[in-house]
Amino acid sequence: MHSAEFLDIMDCLAELLANTKMFVKCLMFWLNQQKFIEILTMMKEDWADCVDNNINMLQTASKAKTSNRITNAILIFHTISVVGYSTGVLLADVDVSNHTGELPLITKIELSFDINAQRTYKSIVMSEFILLILSTWTAGAMNALILTMTLHVAGQINILRYWLKRLAPSDDEGKNESIAIETTRIIRKHKKIIKFSENIESLFTYIALVLFASNMIMIGCLAFVVVTAVGGPNAVEQIIKSFLFYVLTNVEAYIFCYAGEHLKTKSKEIGLAAYNSTWYNMKSKNSRVLLFIILRSQKQLTLTAGKMMELSLQSFTSIINASGSYLSILLEMQ
Repeated sequence: MHSAEFLDIMDCLAELLANTKMFVKCLMFWLNQQKFIEILTMMKEDWADCVDNNINMLQTASKAKTSNRITNAILIFHTISVVGYSTGVLLADVDVSNHTGELPLITKIELSFDINAQRTYKSIVMSEFILLILSTWTAGAMNALILTMTLHVAGQINILRYWLKRLAPSDDEGKNESIAIETTRIIRKHKKIIKFSENIESLFTYIALVLFASNMIMIGCLAFVVVTAVGGPNAVEQIIKSFLFYVLTNVEAYIFCYAGEHLKTKSKEIGLAAYNSTWYNMKSKNSRVLLFIILRSQKQLTLTAGKMMELSLQSFTSIINASGSYLSILLEMQ
């Protein structure tokens, strides 16, 4: 803190927050592992329920394939980010015996021993690289997990909308009895969707709070590093190192905000689907049930950060605006 340049301090602060955020995610998952198990059990039940129905299977499988592609893309991007962050040190031709200054390392660390052998130096650098890869895969997998769960809920909402659309009154008494059975199934499905979203909220709400607080500072620090590096002696290396990290931090915040926005938007469609059904032609005892679905759907499904702020695209805009303010302050302090 006393000897380092201000640019190095901002770089170290971003690394510290990234690692702290990853450990907090793991801790929250460990503390809420029962909720996670419950979510997986509900997903398993949803897959079992759609085996005998092509439409239900199509919706569920489609969301699963989309989640698979998104997960692969997120992990690939996280890997590229670590490679870009580490390339300068990995490719550097450093001779330990003839090196007089501080040896370049991927992360700023203090060692309890002196590096006096080339093999020791290479081992430390590779250990840092492997640790960064494992850490970023852990963080990326958790980011992909919230999208996977949100898309699964969206698929179940589409199934529920299909059931509401298929409801049709009839003069046949037997048909009316089947409508009563169908509305009962719709209500149970709706309650299960609500429970599923509440479990996602419980699992990710404090993770999102830590993410919001840390990412606002990280985005400002990394933007400062990129802006300050322009025109410097190692501008290209510093920009490549920090820019992908900067983009990755923005993408992570966007993933959580998009998940909340998508869940909120899809929950609105339940009430619209119930309203657009032919409830006005049904018997009052059947149509009255749909009114309760419409009323309940007005309380939208949401994800929050620490139960204080909704996750939405507007929240993402707030993060970017706050980070821009931090960047201005850092540039003035320089």
